[in-house]
Amino acid sequence: MMNNKLSKISAADSRTYTISELAREFGVTPRALRFYEDKDRLHPARDGMTRVYSNRDRARLTIIVRLKRLGLPLADIREILDLYVLDDGQRAQMRMSLDKFRKQVKELEIQRGDIDTALTELRKGIAWLETQIANTGPSDENKRQLAAYDEIARRQLDEV
Repeated sequence: MMNNKLSKISAADSRTYTISELAREFGVTPRALRFYEDKDRLHPARDGMTRVYSNRDRARLTIIVRLKRLGLPLADIREILDLYVLDDGQRAQMRMSLDKFRKQVKELEIQRGDIDTALTELRKGIAWLETQIANTGPSDENKRQLAAYDEIARRQLDEV
């Protein structure tokens, strides 16, 4: 029973992925994966010119994509990934992640305040512009004068 379980785990660990498979799965471009490799976030093996990604690369990409969606900068993501290799039950990684997450929450709350302010100002601007547009153009008196002129011009054309 234990041998069968180990063989399933090692088979899963030995699965490899192409750049296009991972890009498609995670909704990123192959260029992004090459960028993460250049920045030492991913470490694919090579089969000639072809990149071969391991389950470890896939797991790291999972973390990268999740943390990017949360708005963490790549430098912070690298610090978290670098702690993954410590043999401390991932306590250091979790503590650092906690600190980074708390910092990001504060940043996003500031951004939300800025966005709320911008939305309020934009709504005021929209209301003002709608009023200006409604009030811009010929006045009622000008409209009457234009209608009278139009009527005179039509009569004169009809006489010709």
